[in-house]
Amino acid sequence: NIQSRVRGNLLMALSNKFGRLVLSTGNKTELALGYCTLYGDMSGGLSVISDLNKSDVYELAEWINNNKNNPIPLNTIKKPPSAELSPDQVDPFDYEVISPLVDFIVEKQFSAEELINKGFDKDLVKETLNKINTARRENKTVEFLKDILNPHHHLVFVAECRLKEGVLCYFHH
Repeated sequence: NIQSRVRGNLLMALSNKFGRLVLSTGNKTELALGYCTLYGDMSGGLSVISDLNKSDVYELAEWINNNKNNPIPLNTIKKPPSAELSPDQVDPFDYEVISPLVDFIVEKQFSAEELINKGFDKDLVKETLNKINTARRENKTVEFLKDILNPHHHLVFVAECRLKEGVLCYFHH
């Protein structure tokens, strides 16, 4: 994902030059599935939408446009989701299905059996659980998702750093 890392690097350079804060673009669904790039779309000092699933992000964008005189270009909202790594490339998920599934797994910690009983496809449940577990093992996702979503734990500030050999640590303030 060199394109994503180049974009992230350029944004961070501009941030440093002009004293501005880069906002990360990863949402809860993408972070949980590992569909994000460290030093790419995960770059930034604040993840303002990391606790929203992908469907919620679209709803928020539409709400902003309806209430704030359309500051978000409509084609940004209506075009198929894509990392834009190649021509005509689109995200490999149906977010209307996968976002609620990820929410049940990450927020409510439903088992595979519970998810299947709720009507989710058995193969999709298995595939999604594998993606989430793989992303966690590969440190693509941020383990503080469960802290953010825990109603008994208030997280004011979370900074992430990468250490030797892929170990991730977090500073809570």
